[in-house]
Amino acid sequence: MPESEDRPSATVGSPGLTIDIEADGGRTRVSVAGELGLEVGEELRRALRAALAHTDEGIDLDLSDVSFCDCSGLNVLLAVREQALAEGKSVTLGRISSVVERLLSLTGTLPLFLPAAEVNGTEQELGMEVVQLRRAMQTRPTIDLARGVLMASFGLSPQDAWEVLVAVSQRTNTKLYRLADGLVGAVRGDPLPEPLRREVAAAVARLAAAQTAEAD
Repeated sequence: MPESEDRPSATVGSPGLTIDIEADGGRTRVSVAGELGLEVGEELRRALRAALAHTDEGIDLDLSDVSFCDCSGLNVLLAVREQALAEGKSVTLGRISSVVERLLSLTGTLPLFLPAAEVNGTEQELGMEVVQLRRAMQTRPTIDLARGVLMASFGLSPQDAWEVLVAVSQRTNTKLYRLADGLVGAVRGDPLPEPLRREVAAAVARLAAAQTAEAD
């Protein structure tokens, strides 16, 4: 492993995404700003893996300037987190935006990124952490399919479909992956419970009204 002063300190990114990487002792601080969606997933993955490869202890993330994050962005974070665990390192969250906090809370993944001082690090709990991480990664395809269902059904953009999913999940106190599973099941012939169906329609209507008001 190179000495800390040889580790990368750089700013990378594309339009809509900026990633600042800075060595900080035995760890690397990575600050991300912009939108974390499907279009930038690979770029974010490369940057985080490069940062992880050049640190002894792990990565500290600052996501306070992230304005949008969906399951594709979360999937990148989870994959890098799993790689770090395999290498005896860690990926922790420092500052996060309300958008990121909402996503992590909805998916139950926030504890996976807490600093070690806030988590009891027994082997049993570490094993449970890995199980949680892998389970969260496995739910992403269903959530992406559900977003596609909303896009096709209501003519929504990917981001608008995501906002509808999140809004319905919060208002009905339904886990995001369970809501997604219900929407995908409805396409296959399984009826969506009426309260959820009404709430989806209401969320789409509220979104349309808000967009109309902004355009006026």
